[in-house]
Amino acid sequence: MDARERVLALGLPGRRDEYWKYTRPESLTDPEVARAAVLVPYEATLFDSVDRLRIVFIDGVFAPDLSDDLSLSGVHVERLCEVSRMDIHWASELYGVLEARSHSPIARPLAALNTAYATDGVMIHVTEKATKPVNLMYLHRSETSDAILHHCVKLEEGADLTLLETGPAAARFNKSMEIDIADGAAFHHVRAQGRDHERRAMTHTFARLGRESVFKSFTVTVNGVLTRNECVVELVGPDAVAHVAGAVVGDGEFHHDDTVLVTHDAAGCRSRQVFKKVLRNGATGVFQGKILVRPGAQKTDGYQISQSLLLDDDAQFYAKPELEIYADDVQCSHGSTSGAIDEEALYYLRSRGIPRTEAQDMLVLAFLAEAIDEIEDGALARDIVAAVEAWLGRRRG
Repeated sequence: MDARERVLALGLPGRRDEYWKYTRPESLTDPEVARAAVLVPYEATLFDSVDRLRIVFIDGVFAPDLSDDLSLSGVHVERLCEVSRMDIHWASELYGVLEARSHSPIARPLAALNTAYATDGVMIHVTEKATKPVNLMYLHRSETSDAILHHCVKLEEGADLTLLETGPAAARFNKSMEIDIADGAAFHHVRAQGRDHERRAMTHTFARLGRESVFKSFTVTVNGVLTRNECVVELVGPDAVAHVAGAVVGDGEFHHDDTVLVTHDAAGCRSRQVFKKVLRNGATGVFQGKILVRPGAQKTDGYQISQSLLLDDDAQFYAKPELEIYADDVQCSHGSTSGAIDEEALYYLRSRGIPRTEAQDMLVLAFLAEAIDEIEDGALARDIVAAVEAWLGRRRG
């Protein structure tokens, strides 16, 4: 069944669907795109201090004049529109494949829609350790842009790539990324979603891991009226490692949904899900995370934690943690908590002469630290902390 047939068979998501009951999908499926104001002047780009290969899209369209030369040792980059005209290409064995596999046990119609109708994106083939990160930069220039991007990343045995994603992308954004990680390869992903607050985004990340491979993905979100990030990870080779983490700070009209499925389908694999959300002024956070351990996946080590810090009585957090286990020699745990700011810690900081708002921001950063620590590169982690600090400072002002 091709992607268009899957869309017709699945239909569009509705509030009666189990995994959409906390998030209203209408603005992601409505034929009319809600306007999203463009923030001008543009803020300084995150990761400017990092030597990286920049690939720029404006409202979902590749911008060659703003992008770097796409050549990079050990990495071959092509555009989706170029690859789709070829009869034989490695991407034909990956494009839409992981997306199609993801519909069991949970239907993902907006992912099928992306596969069916995406016209731009990049195909990244990594054959060795990349000499520097690749940065996909998404610029938003039109208040009514409706962008669909689809990326594929294939890492050969022993290869290593760090992929950065930054920018608001469009008024409405539907993005999918399929990642195939061969034996002994490593993929590190750091994503920053922010800036233009009125934007809406639906993203999908699909990853398949081979023997002793590594997948680590971290997302920070500080703006956006509606964001839903879905991540589907399959550990199909023994001793693979998958970490999925997120740090969220939401204020006012803000709805953020993380929906994650990690499937252990081989022995000796380890996975971590670490999500922290700080919410205030009516902001809403959602976490739906599942660890599925298939028969034969012995010696599995699965960990999942989702926590929210509610800074007032108007904020809301919905959590649906799940474990489904069909092996008997496993270590799996999940936990979810919601709470207010620690008044004793706040009092301690204020007694040292720190103003209340600054003291609260310090406690917010301490709360988010466990998720940010999932970033393996210390320099990238410091950039993320600086971005969150700057956002908190602007909101204080």
